[in-house]
Amino acid sequence: MDKDRIVGSAKDFAGKVESTVGNVAGDAKTQAAGRVREAAGEAQNLYGQAKDVARETTDAAVSYAKEAYENSGDTFRDGSQAIAKKVQENPLGSMLIAGGIGFALALLMTRPPRRPPTRYYG
Repeated sequence: MDKDRIVGSAKDFAGKVESTVGNVAGDAKTQAAGRVREAAGEAQNLYGQAKDVARETTDAAVSYAKEAYENSGDTFRDGSQAIAKKVQENPLGSMLIAGGIGFALALLMTRPPRRPPTRYYG
């Protein structure tokens, strides 16, 4: 729980007490001051709640990222095992796919660079 929530709740309570005392005494100034303090306390309490929500969200995101990082090795290992199994089941198809990928990469690497169009300003 955030410090602002505690202080805000205390101000809210004090404002309610002050407003009630102003009501009982018939003093409009005390009653208005109590309402102002009560509103300030509610605002500070809401600010503290927002900070708590932001902190909890950040903690959840950090926890999720940490868990994903820790499990990334398992995911990579599972993917590697699945690929190895497919290659063992169909070696000819795997060779054809690898050859196609190599051919496409060779075409991309040996292609001449594109020249920008020549512009005539005249």
